[in-house]
Amino acid sequence: MEMVVLVDHAGDPVGVQSKADVHGQSTPRHLAFSCHVVDEQGRLLVTRRALEKRTWPGVWTNSFCGHPAPGETLEDAVSRRAEFELGLSIDHITCAIPNFSYVARDASGIEENEHCPVFIARAVSSLTPNPAEVAEAQWTSSSELKSAIDAAPWAFSPWLVEHFTELQPLIAEHIVEAEDDD
Repeated sequence: MEMVVLVDHAGDPVGVQSKADVHGQSTPRHLAFSCHVVDEQGRLLVTRRALEKRTWPGVWTNSFCGHPAPGETLEDAVSRRAEFELGLSIDHITCAIPNFSYVARDASGIEENEHCPVFIARAVSSLTPNPAEVAEAQWTSSSELKSAIDAAPWAFSPWLVEHFTELQPLIAEHIVEAEDDD
């Protein structure tokens, strides 16, 4: 049974609960993460959530999301979920927005209530998306994604819409830093 870490409003752990039980009509705040993946050409990976997903099925979002297990570092969870959702190896994992949190309710009535640090990482392998997690994947530019979000915010996950303006300038910095390290 997959467990998630419950957190207070500062993001400090206060307990654990099963992932299946935590997401409902009234969801306790818990720890999650979002990750944006860039490639060596500086493109940004966006994915469309599988139609089987319990929340926000079929919407476009960042590269992948997840929940760290109790005792697991966020960086280890990011690497684990990149492999699970996308069959992807990543490096240069950087926490770009450490204190991002959001509350949103999807069309089915399920509430998300997450302390959700936002990461940027670089792809170092090819994609092999898990169809239970990802319906589609597409490489794009940061500016094209911003234009799409502005034109049709309803087509994207609420967490992406909410954090992308703050994240966008950090993506370019991350690409330059990763190139400088090579």
